[in-house]
Amino acid sequence: MAARTLDEFDELEERYPQGLSAGQIVEFFLPRGVKLAQATFRKYVQLGLLPRSRRIGEKGKHKGSRGLYPSSAVRRIHIIKSLMDEGMTLEDIRGSFIYFRGQLDGVERSLDELLAALEKSLAERAEMKPSRRKELEKLLLECRHKAAQFVKDMERTVSAVTAREESSTQRGS
Repeated sequence: MAARTLDEFDELEERYPQGLSAGQIVEFFLPRGVKLAQATFRKYVQLGLLPRSRRIGEKGKHKGSRGLYPSSAVRRIHIIKSLMDEGMTLEDIRGSFIYFRGQLDGVERSLDELLAALEKSLAERAEMKPSRRKELEKLLLECRHKAAQFVKDMERTVSAVTAREESSTQRGS
């Protein structure tokens, strides 16, 4: 697999903060010589190697919605393909740090969305006493700090668990 600069991924993530469709992700890899079929992409999602899409409503009558994947999925596919080039199987990758990091990304995104919704709801409550608003804002800030600490603790746990798996796998060889 050809080496890529991180700038490509950073640029893509900045350009599409709401996410990308599966088709856009597959198209991203085409000119780069990386084979990625829609079916392969779906398999990665089914195996939990990539996050599931988020449904976004389309503006206009009878437009429905479309699924968008986090832009970071492109970076994750690059890592998966690189690991496969090094001889790892999809099952090996599922037992590695990247799989659990993907799960943790979903938790982190959900926590952020929940806290953002609560902050928005609080901001919209004009009738609330200033002292109560300040109390709830402080509580939400504490929750943000606790959520960030939880994610850090889980990252350390994932690293420890996957490191043990990899070292025990190497000892068995």
